[in-house]
Amino acid sequence: MSDNGSSPRKSSFGQSMRAVFWSFFGVRKRRDLEADAAQLNPLHVVAAALIGAAVFIGVLILVVRAVVG
Repeated sequence: MSDNGSSPRKSSFGQSMRAVFWSFFGVRKRRDLEADAAQLNPLHVVAAALIGAAVFIGVLILVVRAVVG
């Protein structure tokens, strides 16, 4: 039962989170980028990016409050 004609997007949400995490730091290998483009679900990537941005903003707010307060 192999589906050679179906969509190759078979990654999990965790893989999307990992790809977005490393992309925030800008340390992605070209090989990994090409593999991600072929495998990751775009909706998972958008959701992971929004979650990552929210966590990043939350951490920044906590750091600022700790320094100022």
